[in-house]
Amino acid sequence: MSILNVNNLSQMFGDKTVFRSIDFRLLKGEHVGLVGPNGAGKSTLLKVLTGEVIPGQGTVEWFPHIQKGYLEQHIDLNEGTTVRDYLRSAFVELFESEKEMISISSKMGSAGGEILESMLARYADLQEMLEANDFYSTDAKIEEVASGLGINQLGYETDVSKLSGGQRTKLLLAKLLLEKPDLLLLDEPTNYLDHLHIEWLKGYLQSYPNAFILISHDTSFLDRVVNIVYHLEHQTLTRYVGNYRQFEEAYKLRRQQIYQAYAKQQEEIKKLETYIQKNKARASTAKQAKSREKKLEKIDRIDKPVSSPRPHLAFNVSVEPTSVIFEAENLSIGYEEPLFPPVDFKLRRGEKVAITGYNGIGKSTTLKTLLGKINALGGRIHYGQRVLPAYFEQEWAAGERTAIEEIWSVYPLMSQKEIRQALARCGLRSEHIFQPLNALSGGEQSKVRLCHLMLAKSNWLVLDEPTNHLDGKSKEALKEALETYRGTVIVVSHESEFYESWITSAWDVEEWR
Repeated sequence: MSILNVNNLSQMFGDKTVFRSIDFRLLKGEHVGLVGPNGAGKSTLLKVLTGEVIPGQGTVEWFPHIQKGYLEQHIDLNEGTTVRDYLRSAFVELFESEKEMISISSKMGSAGGEILESMLARYADLQEMLEANDFYSTDAKIEEVASGLGINQLGYETDVSKLSGGQRTKLLLAKLLLEKPDLLLLDEPTNYLDHLHIEWLKGYLQSYPNAFILISHDTSFLDRVVNIVYHLEHQTLTRYVGNYRQFEEAYKLRRQQIYQAYAKQQEEIKKLETYIQKNKARASTAKQAKSREKKLEKIDRIDKPVSSPRPHLAFNVSVEPTSVIFEAENLSIGYEEPLFPPVDFKLRRGEKVAITGYNGIGKSTTLKTLLGKINALGGRIHYGQRVLPAYFEQEWAAGERTAIEEIWSVYPLMSQKEIRQALARCGLRSEHIFQPLNALSGGEQSKVRLCHLMLAKSNWLVLDEPTNHLDGKSKEALKEALETYRGTVIVVSHESEFYESWITSAWDVEEWR
């Protein structure tokens, strides 16, 4: 049964066409992966489906009474609400029904006759509804999801206003999963999850009884949880049946077929144009030339298959530092309270280190402490001479500046041509670099930030979840650049396959505890 029908859907921002003439029908229980290069319009499509963005053309028709859940819609994290209360709000209607039952029960002793009979009937209806919705297992359900996503480690009595951006995203995701809507719309749900929690989410989505549309650049995750792939590229949407690996095989074949059809059509167009040019001036052949001219006008031209540009990243060491980048002695890391006991460690020139540990344990806080962004609670850090760090922060607020203005503000002596070339090397096209940063996709914003790193005078890269939002080509390009980089690296990433081939060692924060 269809729960969603999309007909002739097109969307534009200014003079830029995001997608055009999209048609699809979503069936009940389908598990869909929405894939495509950075900036193809995947997040925009989800926002159109939810009504957050009004479509430029076409219709989005929902089957009556369909409940949909979208991660971006939930921003109601108000001060004074605990983690437990927020998760329990996923069952707010059931708790309201329980309150009504308790109220009816307290009034039954003083009621009689028809009023009592009415109360008993209402009480029975409520009790039946609660039992049908498995209400008395609510706390167990909350514990299962909270444990699976690592939210229990935050503390159930923690005020939601004190959570970091990543922790808030996990909490919002947990509430969505507990609500179990008819359609889940998930945009990069694994970005703030570590390996164990991603594995749990894989299992949860595999057995999810309802439909979902999922955007993710984690191909191994997609491969496990989806049975349909929607591919958004060159402003069009194509549907493939199967998991991600099967999509890749079918897509490769489809591209070959499109290219062959394009080449054949171009050959036919050239023949027609040549005939018209040679014969339209002759009286004896003008009629045939006119006929071919009409045929040429009616041809539905196939766009030339082109791939999105692959970034060509390279990070340079501007000056050689001393043999020791830094040495930490009895370092106490945290905000008001230490996250773990004081630690001693050292980073040498040329080392490439991954900081590992479950989400929320303090990896990002450790990076900020090492860089002096926050003060250590105790101990000392001794830095070597000529140490120049460059930092890729996990959470970044994009403003109104364009990409080219953003780079120019930091490197004012560069020419516009030099900046455009640098942005192009990071995989950004001309239409991206003159748009406001907050209008770009998450992947495009990350490419602007990688451009910053490429141009920075540095010898020590500090990277906090750099692969979030990046598509497959961009991740591969970043991985290759870091493998060949002759400087020093510290990286935090939930994707072990991204870094395990090029790091020299790993620091496990769980062992520090």
